[in-house]
Amino acid sequence: MSPRPIVIIVLAAVVSAGGASVITWIVDRPQPALGSGAIATGSPSDEDRRRHREEFFGGDANRDIRGGQEMKPRW
Repeated sequence: MSPRPIVIIVLAAVVSAGGASVITWIVDRPQPALGSGAIATGSPSDEDRRRHREEFFGGDANRDIRGGQEMKPRW
């Protein structure tokens, strides 16, 4: 066997191993500890949660939806 195919096979193996190690490092990257300068976000207060729930699920107070019709028909 000539040296050219052997070099190509070895080079392909090195590139594949390097790519696999980079992908593994990205997937299994350790999470930073809270004390190491990471920004910790506090949980929202009950007032913020209630306001968010009312804004999202509140709907239109002027429209009667008790009969199940939420949108006005086009006809």
